[in-house]
Amino acid sequence: QVQLVESGGGLVQAGASLRLSCVASGRSGSLYAMGWYRRAPGKDREFVAQSVSSVGMTRYANSVKGRFTISRDNAKNTVSLQMNSLKPEDTAVYYCAAALYTLPFTDWGQGTQVTVSS
Repeated sequence: QVQLVESGGGLVQAGASLRLSCVASGRSGSLYAMGWYRRAPGKDREFVAQSVSSVGMTRYANSVKGRFTISRDNAKNTVSLQMNSLKPEDTAVYYCAAALYTLPFTDWGQGTQVTVSS
């Protein structure tokens, strides 16, 4: 099992940027995939972005495409999410996720709150 710890959340105004980071521990060697999900108040958890290391492939939710960028350091098992042009609808708890050998994601962080005011 992998332990994931997120950081970087906060309260910002619409149009601002934030960078979330996640560190994975408890695993030697690179993780197959790391990603981000979010849960807005009163809504189900939804996919935000993922990075699969073996093929260098990234994927984004349509709602964040062009504004958010996921990046990884495979050697350190860290993943970041650069969030630009934030909107109030981006307000949510953001969760880091990891998959050891294949998808779907099996390990989750505790989450970090992102609040975007209008």
